[in-house]
Order: sequence, then structure tokens, then C-alpha cells
Amino acid sequence: MTFTTWLTYFIATLILCISPGPGALASMSAGMKYGWARGMWNCLGMQVAIILHATIIALGLGAVLMASADIFTAMKWCGALYLIYLGVQKWREKPVSFATIDAHAKFKDTSRRGIFMQGFWVDLTNPKGLIFLLAVLPQFVDPARPTALQYIILTATLVVTDLIVMACYTGLASKVLRLLKKPSQMKMTNRILGSLFITAGGALAVFRRGS
Repeated sequence: MTFTTWLTYFIATLILCISPGPGALASMSAGMKYGWARGMWNCLGMQVAIILHATIIALGLGAVLMASADIFTAMKWCGALYLIYLGVQKWREKPVSFATIDAHAKFKDTSRRGIFMQGFWVDLTNPKGLIFLLAVLPQFVDPARPTALQYIILTATLVVTDLIVMACYTGLASKVLRLLKKPSQMKMTNRILGSLFITAGGALAVFRRGS
């Protein structure tokens, strides 16, 4: 893989990561509720899902999975229903200040796994991510050179890029929340994010591989 090839791939992944989507919504939601430090567990969960998707493709299983209409449909509906579930939860969420959250050490400790798994499931059950990697990753792999190392480099590039971008979304949201003093403002923000989650879930439900 030449540097020019890698740079082209990096630009493509950067554009993809910056584009608003379920991952960005999940990052902003985690940042607004937990702050930047704990919200990063959501970002880490998404990166593990990306690594899993890339591994599936590197092993040649991606095309097999996407060729099955039943598997694709099941994966799509799992992702859509999960996003809608997150949206409903966010819509119903009561406004809680950072001071209140930080005061509950027990909640703080037991929530990290949940925050991590939320990000993991958001990315893992999104077939768009798998389709993108399936379409893009092999195009940048030179079959005349060791493919395993190339897949590692490409996956690491995507993970680092996405982690930085999602960290920025998380940090931005955590700063915005600190400016929301009134419960009514926080409640409205929760409902806006919840509506966006539900919209994303609906869009995924009608998504077709050929579209």
C-alpha cells in the first residue's frame, strides 16, 4: 500500500466519520448525560464494533453475511429497533445535572459497561457500516502485498479517526450540557436527541442495500 493510497483512504474515512449518523448521536447523548470522560466509554464501544466488522471482512465473511437476505434483514431490524429504543429512552429521560450524576459514585461505577455496550450495539447492528467497509476496505488492499498487515493499517486508521471525531462530538455535547441550567432546557434537548434517534431508526428500517 502506497502513501497516496493510504491518504485517499484516510480522507474517505474522515468524511464518513464527520458525517452525522447514529454514532454521532450516541456520542452526543453520552456526552450530554455523563460528561466527556465517561462518555468516552461509548466511543470505545463503537471502536470495538468497527474492529469486529473489519475482522469479519478480512476473513472473507462479510460478503457471505451480506449475501444472505435473512441475515441482512435481521441485522437491519435489530439496529433500527435499538435506535428507536434509545430514542424513546432519551425522550422519557428526566433532566439530571452533572452535579447529581457525579454525586452518585455507585451509579458512576456501574454505568461504564452500559455506556460501552450502547456504543458497541449502535455500531454493530448498523448494516450500513458493514456495507461501507465491505465496499471500501478491499479496494485499498494490494493483493500483491501481505494483506493482513494492510487490513490492520486500514482498520487502525479508521478506528483512530473515528475515535477522535466521536470524542469531539462527546466533548462538544458535554460542554453544551453545562450551559443548560434550567430543567426545561435539558428536557427539550433530550427530546430533540430522542427524536433524532427515532428518525435514524426509521431511516435504517427502510434502508435497502441497493439504495
